[in-house]
Amino acid sequence: MATKNGAPAPLTPAVLHILLALSTGERHGYGIMRQVREDSEGKTKMGPGTLYGSLERMLQAGLIRESAKRVDPEMDDERRIYYALTGAGRAALEAELQRYREVVAVAKGRLAVARPLFAWVAPVGRHVR
Repeated sequence: MATKNGAPAPLTPAVLHILLALSTGERHGYGIMRQVREDSEGKTKMGPGTLYGSLERMLQAGLIRESAKRVDPEMDDERRIYYALTGAGRAALEAELQRYREVVAVAKGRLAVARPLFAWVAPVGRHVR
């Protein structure tokens, strides 16, 4: 989906995390949840409802595909479905990361201008004595 000016629409946090988890290789649902938790250092925990609802929408949008990869049933549950990024999914991830870079650049510029105004305020987590 695109915005009015033709740019890709921003991704939801869940979709962004899933695309990031799949950016290094194919994973099954539980593997995606574990990777999201690891990538976010435990700050983001994605439940099955959010994960599988997002995966379904992402499949329909062509951002991911089901992989033909199946592991040895002796080592893993043969019913697990593995997911992989498509070209459109990688492009959406790259566009979102660029959008974040642009937002951070604007924020840094604004904070640099605002910093002299608030120089007397102690940084977060520090107390002024």
